[in-house]
Amino acid sequence: MTKQKAVLPLTTLAMTFAFTVWAVLSPLASTFQEMYGLTSTQKSILVAIPVLLGSIMRIPLGIFTDRYGGRKMLTGLLAFIILPLIGAGFSNSYESLMFWAFFIGMAGTTFAISIAFVSKLTPPQKQGTALGINAIGNIGTAVAGFLIPTIAASFGVQWAFWGLIFPIVVMIILIWNLTPETPKPTESKSILEALSVLKYRNTWTLSVFYFVTFGSFVALGIYLPSLLVDLYGLSPVDAGFRAAGFVVVATLSRPVGGILADKIGAAKILTIVFMGIAVSAFAISYGMSNIMVLTFSCLLIACMAGLGSGAVFKLVPELFPKATGAVTGIVGAWGGLGGFFPPILLGIVKDITGTFALGFILLGIFSFICLLINRFVCEKSPKKNRLIESNS
Repeated sequence: MTKQKAVLPLTTLAMTFAFTVWAVLSPLASTFQEMYGLTSTQKSILVAIPVLLGSIMRIPLGIFTDRYGGRKMLTGLLAFIILPLIGAGFSNSYESLMFWAFFIGMAGTTFAISIAFVSKLTPPQKQGTALGINAIGNIGTAVAGFLIPTIAASFGVQWAFWGLIFPIVVMIILIWNLTPETPKPTESKSILEALSVLKYRNTWTLSVFYFVTFGSFVALGIYLPSLLVDLYGLSPVDAGFRAAGFVVVATLSRPVGGILADKIGAAKILTIVFMGIAVSAFAISYGMSNIMVLTFSCLLIACMAGLGSGAVFKLVPELFPKATGAVTGIVGAWGGLGGFFPPILLGIVKDITGTFALGFILLGIFSFICLLINRFVCEKSPKKNRLIESNS
């Protein structure tokens, strides 16, 4: 296998382990709630805080990947996240854990680096498939749900963090030695010049759509373990396994979204996606006392979130071939923020109202708004329109 062919499998594997790190706190949230006597809001903030930095920092790291190359950026990032993993293992208070959780969030920025890395070394006609495969690295969130509670129960909570250092070190060695560097750009842009893509409507349209699709995936992927424990009294291990099923469905649906977007168009896929998320969210809000209703609705949201994420990111390198890293960072940041706010909102809503229903009603409303934007702005425009016209 040549170094160029090794990029896709190795970056996908690296993203898988990085997303496992990014989601490491979610399956342990109920354990920490008992250890430190946390409220629902405090527990929600602990779960969501890694998402914040992992979202915001996608923007500069996507830009730096365009400028300095994917190989350097990915190995450097993987090396960095070893430090907060060590620190989190030694934490003995809620405040200390929050500090290290914030920096664990950097693991989530691997998405922006990996997408830009793969797209620049993949022929345009194969990018949809390659990026869909690369995004399977999101399954690291499921790996966390399967693996972390078992490690914590067998070896102690600290090893849930320290144990992840070993695969990260292996990936650093493999990425550095077995992948090529991406081609240097013909022109070097400053950060302000790279952020000039914000003036295009396409950037904002894709960002809003990804806020809902990927945001739903992240929010439920990290909060479902806590939700299932609170609602039905499940054990952390059982809740982690069920939440991992949600992540697996969403992750495996994502490449399908990219393929279908190639065949029938992203706007048509997104119409189905936003309709499905809205209906499922409303169903959960009114029937969450029944675990079967919640299970079926969450799995439908997982499928729709995966399809929608694949459809949205099929368009990014197509629309912005010269600024893929920058736009990936911006759109990815909005998607991450879509996963940051809902867990906190759910915790606040639970503390105030005693139920999570209002949070899911708001998700349904926001999805319906996106459905209208897609239906009346995107679907009704000709193919070379505002949404898919190349701006760079």
